[in-house]
Parts: sequence; C-alpha cells; structure tokens
Amino acid sequence: MAIKDWILLISLAAIWGSAFMFIKISAEDFGPILLVTLRLLIAGLVFLPLLLRAKYRDLFKSHLPGIFIIAIISNALPFTLFAYASLGATSNMLGILNGTTAFITTVIAYFWLNESISLKQLMGLFAGFGGVVILVNPANGSTTFIASMCALIGSLCYAFNATYLQKYHSHSNKKVLIGWSMLFGGFMMTPIAAFNLPNDLPNLNSFLALLWLAIVSTGIGYLAFVRLIDRIGAVKTATLTYLLPVFSIIWGAIFLQEQITLIIFGGFIFVMMGMYLANTVGNIKS
Repeated sequence: MAIKDWILLISLAAIWGSAFMFIKISAEDFGPILLVTLRLLIAGLVFLPLLLRAKYRDLFKSHLPGIFIIAIISNALPFTLFAYASLGATSNMLGILNGTTAFITTVIAYFWLNESISLKQLMGLFAGFGGVVILVNPANGSTTFIASMCALIGSLCYAFNATYLQKYHSHSNKKVLIGWSMLFGGFMMTPIAAFNLPNDLPNLNSFLALLWLAIVSTGIGYLAFVRLIDRIGAVKTATLTYLLPVFSIIWGAIFLQEQITLIIFGGFIFVMMGMYLANTVGNIKS
C-alpha cells in the first residue's frame, strides 16, 4: 500500500473516530432526531455536485431501490440509535461498541451469504461477545444499559448493511448509493424532526460539532471511504474498523476528559481481539 493510501486510511479513521465525540457534544442540545436529520441533509449536499454529474445522474433510477434501503438501515436508523446512545454513554464507549460491527458482520455473512467461519473467527466471536458483556455490565458506570443496547443495535444495522451491499450491490456505484441515501434519509426524517425541535437554540459548540459531524465526518469521510475502496480494495479498507475505537478513546480522553477505566480498557481489549480474529480469512467450516 502506498504511503498516501496509509495517510488517507489513518486520517479517515481519526475523522470517523471523532464522530462519537461530536455526537456526544451536539445530541443533547439538538436532540437525536433533529441532529441526525441535519447531519444527513448537510452530508448529502456535500455529495450533490458529484451526484448531479451526467454519468452519476443516469444511474439514479436503477439504484433507487437500494438507495431507499440503505437510507434506512445504514443512515437514518443507526445514526439515530447512536445519537440516543450518546445521551447515556461516553463517546469512547460508543466507539468501542461500534467496533462490534466487524464480528456481527461475520455472523450475518455466515447465515445470509453462506460464508464459512474458521476456528480463529469463531474465537473472535466469543472474544467480542465477552468484551460486550464486560462493557454492558451494570458495574460500568460510563454507560447505561439502554444506551449500550442502542449502540449495539446500531452496529447490527451497519453489519446488516455491509452484508446487504455485498450480496446485492457488489457492482453498483457506491457514490450514487451512499450520496443519495444520505439525502433520502434526511428527507424521510424531516417530518419527524419537525415534531422534535429543541426548546432552546443550541449553543455555538453544538452548531460547530454538527457541522464537523455532517461535512467532515459524514460527507467528506464517506467520499474518502469510497476512494479508498477504489484504490486499495474493500478488504484493506476494512482495517479502518480496528482504528475507530482507538481514536474514539483518544479524542474522548483529550477533549471531553473521559476516564479510561479498567472495565473500559478490558472490554476494549476483548472487542479488538474479536475484531481482529473475526476478520481473519479462513476456510474451516464450523
């Protein structure tokens, strides 16, 4: 992998890892529904100049069914779940629980795509599950049970979406799917957001957090994600998953003064082990 690809990969991991911190900052002021609605609409506008080019515009109709599905399962639903989770969890916990997407994807792919699971991957599933148990334990005062469940269901949505894309859209244009799904997700949530407006105007920090979350983490971030897949392939790009919890912990500790307790550290280690082993390619059917 070229140096510029490594730089792009690590930069994207740092940007996406920061998203949990900015969700935490802005969700309380905006409310989860309005925050996600604005996040999707603004991020979709980042994609719009690209989507309106003739070569991408002509693909809109053929991609429309997939756009609707992805708008729900990859954007509106998981974004909202993580926004609600942020009200009862630290940003580093959100990042770690988001890391469970990797081994949840392995399970879904086993049943839906009939992919084999090696012994190492099976060990990874158990390690990851052990990490989740540690983190969701009531003794972990950095998250509530409801917040943990929201984050885990959000991760399940991401895992389902990854498998759905592999099964039905391996040859589809990812820019068209992702860009339009953000706009459609935002449009679908707009009527709901109209009935969930905050009582007070959000403060400046919340507005700045929203702009970073929408423009940089989501809009530009997903453009970089698609570019990475085109340059180095989906498998190497998937290594992003390992880095997101690391950066979420770093940013939370630096900017939000979030404590890294022994419970968080222990759960993080198990989840990282699970992510690594679950993504180990093998051909031993379990």
